[in-house]
Order: sequence, then C-alpha cells, then structure tokens
Amino acid sequence: MNDAIKGNILTTSGWINGAISFGERVTSISGGAIDPSVNGDDYVIPGFIDLHVHGGGGKDIMEAGDAPHVIAAMHAKHGTTCLLATTMTAPPHEITRALKAIGAACADRRPGAARILGVHLEGPYINSGKLGAQPNYARAATLAEVQQLGTYAPMRLITVAPEIAGHLNLVRELSNAGIRVQIGHTLGSYEDGVAALEHGAAGFTHLFNAMSGLHHREPGMVGAALAHAQYAELIPDLLHVHPGAIKVALRAIPHLYCVTDSTAATGMPDGDYKLGRHSVQKCMGGVRLPDGTLAGSTLTMDQALRNLVSLGLSLEDASHRVSTYAADYLGETERGRLAPGTFADMVVLDRDLKIKAVYIEGEKCDLTDA
Repeated sequence: MNDAIKGNILTTSGWINGAISFGERVTSISGGAIDPSVNGDDYVIPGFIDLHVHGGGGKDIMEAGDAPHVIAAMHAKHGTTCLLATTMTAPPHEITRALKAIGAACADRRPGAARILGVHLEGPYINSGKLGAQPNYARAATLAEVQQLGTYAPMRLITVAPEIAGHLNLVRELSNAGIRVQIGHTLGSYEDGVAALEHGAAGFTHLFNAMSGLHHREPGMVGAALAHAQYAELIPDLLHVHPGAIKVALRAIPHLYCVTDSTAATGMPDGDYKLGRHSVQKCMGGVRLPDGTLAGSTLTMDQALRNLVSLGLSLEDASHRVSTYAADYLGETERGRLAPGTFADMVVLDRDLKIKAVYIEGEKCDLTDA
C-alpha cells in the first residue's frame, strides 16, 4: 500500500505542485510545474546525504559498539537519510574495531535511522604535518591494507595526502577499484593536487581546511581544487569557512557539495566529548581541541541547507548541494533525487525551511527530541 504527500515537490525535472506516492520507492509523482515561492505549501525535497560523519548524539564512530546506530538515528532527525561513517586516524586495531561495527550497521539499518552506505576512511593516510584535529597516527598506505580494511565494511571514500611517497600510484589503484579518493589533510602543492587528479582522485576533503592555501604565486592545494575540481566537499557551518570563501568555491567548483564533519557533540549540550582519541569541547556553537583548533563541527544537514539559502542560493540549488551531488559523486543513482523508481528518501520542510517530516526508504521517522 502506497502513502502520498502533497506540496511543492522538487523533482528531477524541477518544481511541481502536486502529490508524490511511494512505498519503499517512489511510485508516481503528479502535478504541474510551479514556482514554489508563489504559494504557502510545504516543500518536499530529496533526503540529505552526508559523506563525512564522525559522530552525533554523544557517540563517536571510533567507539564501535552501537555508536553507528545511535549516530545514524540522531542525524535522521535532521533530515539525513544516507551517510558515510567517517573514521579518525588511529592505531590499526582501533580502525579495524570501528570498521567492524560500521559493517554490521550497514547490513542492519534500524527503524528511524539513516542508511549507512559505507565508510569514509579519513585517516590514517594523511600528512602528519597537517593533522588538523586528527590524532598523530598518520602513515603511508598500501593497497593490501586498504583491501583488508574493505573486508570489514564497504569502503566508499578514502582521504589521502598525495604528496606522501607511493600515494600517487595508490590513488590510481584505488580509483580503478571503484573507491572514491579525496585529497585532504595535505601539505601538497598545486602540482601535487593536479597530479593526484590525473591519477584518478575525484574530490577534496573539507575544502580549505587542513590543506595548503591559495597564494597568487603558490596556488597550493586550494588552488588546484578551485582550478580543476568537479567535486569537493565543504563544511558550511560558517565557522570552518568564511561565507566569502564559500561563494568563491561555489563559483569555481560545479558540483561542490556539503558535509557536516559532525562529532559526538552534535545534538548535545555544551561540554566535553570524544573525537577519536582526542577530548574536545563544545562551546559557542563549535567544537575545539584544548589549543583552540577546530575539531569537527556540531552542524546538521538541515542547518547546512538553511545556511546555504542565507548566502543567496535558491532552495533548489541548495538541495542539490546537500543531496544530489553527493549521491552522484558516489554513483548512487537511486538516491538524492525524487523520480519514479528512486528510493523514497524525502524531507518535508515548512516555509521557514524547518523539518516537518523525514522519510527513509518510505518509512516515516519519529522526530521526537529532534
């Protein structure tokens, strides 16, 4: 039996005012084209897809155990219907333990929780000189190790510093194996970035943060991204990146998409939390190490959407950047868009862009305590 929702629906062909019918997947969409600003109906848009999630609801992904389930449930209340569980740089046994828990959660989505599509391995294959908030367990990668880690959980995305010896060849091998490779936590030059892209790297991890910056005589990794990238992730919490820099990236990178880089502190009161092996403090809307370094965020994807709109983006454009482009980046053609046959992953927003309902594969989520 199908359910149905009425409102201003963002389809693959643009906005229509009508009804969307669905079970686990969308069965039909009916109605006529409309400018959604001309009426007071709710907005129905694709569910949010977050490819960089460390935690939420007081849990950190590196804790293993039930942490992936708790995190996925917390983010679902804010409209995230799919996510990548993201690791921290850590000793091998801690990464293995976390991946086994993620793998189990990927195979067993609980009611009211976002679908965990797999892993974003953010460490340990990064530059120890550009750790950001990562613990100092950085090391060079080998294909054999990555393949072994991939037996524990679906390996969808890996962040690497391409300037590390041997990593350029690894980028090509991983890309050929169907794994998305991103450049991040890097001291690499513009030339290193271009070479990585030529070897199959597909994007950049939290653009501007933890990478060599743009200078007119040394363009750095930021310059490589702005000049050449089709895709890059960015944290639009308005703390990690200045609004002006966000606008630069929006003009330069066609499929710039947004992530939260969220931590255990997301959805929680101010206080002390874990981020991998680090202790971090949430205060004044941010999360920091004791030395003041930004350590992930407390951002949720519904707030990311509102932040983008506040910067002047249309709701349609903002929706693409919190959903469709991330799905495209991973090759998830049945998510991140609303059309007959796609998964019924949807967010219903009121006119102030506040969440009224969330559906994950057709199931309505309980938004209590959201």
